[in-house]
Amino acid sequence: MLLNDQLTEPQAAGVNETIIADVAIVGGGLAGSLAAAVLARAGHSVVLIDKRAVYPEEFRVEKIAGQQLEILRRLGFVRELEAVACAYNHVLNIRDGKLVDISVGQAYGLSYDRLVAMARGLIPNPSTLIVDQVTEVSCSGELQQLALASGKRITSRLVILATGMAGALGHGLGMRRRVLASRHSVSFGFTIAPPDNAPFGFEALTCYGERPADGVDYLSLFPVAGGMRANLFMFRDPADPVMRELRRETRPTLLRLMPGLQPFLGDFRVIDRVQNWVMDLSIVEGHLQPGVVLIGDAFQTNCPAAGTGVTRLLVDVERLCTSHVPHWLKTPGMGIEKISQFYVDTDKMAADRRSLRMARFRQALTSGNDLRWNMQRRLHFLRRTITHRLDRIHPGWIARFRSALRA
Repeated sequence: MLLNDQLTEPQAAGVNETIIADVAIVGGGLAGSLAAAVLARAGHSVVLIDKRAVYPEEFRVEKIAGQQLEILRRLGFVRELEAVACAYNHVLNIRDGKLVDISVGQAYGLSYDRLVAMARGLIPNPSTLIVDQVTEVSCSGELQQLALASGKRITSRLVILATGMAGALGHGLGMRRRVLASRHSVSFGFTIAPPDNAPFGFEALTCYGERPADGVDYLSLFPVAGGMRANLFMFRDPADPVMRELRRETRPTLLRLMPGLQPFLGDFRVIDRVQNWVMDLSIVEGHLQPGVVLIGDAFQTNCPAAGTGVTRLLVDVERLCTSHVPHWLKTPGMGIEKISQFYVDTDKMAADRRSLRMARFRQALTSGNDLRWNMQRRLHFLRRTITHRLDRIHPGWIARFRSALRA
């Protein structure tokens, strides 16, 4: 069969036979599953390969808001998100036990495995997901070949690598990951509740670090199905003893680092396992090759504290799957001249640059202890506090001021 003619469904295969599809997506996390849903709903023949039929619990993306919601709305997936997530609209932002301001805007909290399950549920045909492991990828300017652990093979016009930071397949293609900042940040995730399981006195809360020497950027508290989820972001040596203390004695260590939390949380308790990530900032080189494209963390990692990782992922999915891939499939071949269009996409490049810029900014704003950053930190929170107080006196003045500037 010629793959220049698009298929509506992948051709099935038995062991040692070949599956034929327009696009093969390797990696069934959020990036890969959303990409499969977008392409399959547009009528393209897609296979999604992941070794897990049900994605396990992992400490990854746990909230969706802002630009992320706008992209999901454009993709037509917001209703599905609303059905599985906990909505909230107001976030109290505090520092040193005092209110900085209140963020207002629709946001959703949910576990990563529920988010992936939602994305997979968007795929029209369940047989699109192949539970297997890709052992080898061979790419060219025409057709791509994938070998699976089961003995099956896949032939496709395009391969999308959505494998996160697992780079074995890319390494086999000659791609290399360059570390920009080793052990850039540390993130913790856990769930809290009051002893009597009564609700907290807020929808959601963000508490910012109080002392640069602590290396605490902020603690984000927001509702999920199991309680109030806590995401703590730090810029500190992962080998520091405080990291072990946060895992083993979470509550007292957290209150020692952020004493201003106590009046807002009361006598809370940690009700599940404390998970943590150490994140390197890195980018893949040697990625510009025929027949294969990288999305999400497979191409560039992010600082979780900056909150730009999901945005980058969604920008990648939207631009690749609604613009570039449909255009590429209209004509024969899958050479570098096509693949390069994605990597120089204006929106993608802007999202990638902003992600790295915000990662460095959050680290400096949190831990910078010279005169410049001490002053910038004070001004940053002072400006937010003054703006909040003015808006309480004259509601809506910020929106009217911005509207006047645009006029």
